[in-house]
Amino acid sequence: MLEEAIEAAGLGGLIDEVFSVDALKIYKTAPAAYGLVTSSLRIAAPDIAFQSSNRWDIAGAKAFGFTCHWINRSGAPDEYGDFPPDTVLSSLAGLLDIRS
Repeated sequence: MLEEAIEAAGLGGLIDEVFSVDALKIYKTAPAAYGLVTSSLRIAAPDIAFQSSNRWDIAGAKAFGFTCHWINRSGAPDEYGDFPPDTVLSSLAGLLDIRS
């Protein structure tokens, strides 16, 4: 299902890995869900850029230690002040400006 969604969105050539919590029966914002990425890729959490339009997901990823970019398309208020995103963008296009 995830790979079909990626292809339908035209993102297939941009994504190297797809991770799913389905087999483990854990779900975000459980730290183990985000840990799938760090353990599989052997990369430290702060070195991973995490993007989401779901503010609750950004809060969970930030609590885990990821560098987080909240895609706030609708200008929603920030309901999770304890775990602020590193960047707030109005669209995915803004990621082009911050990549290194």
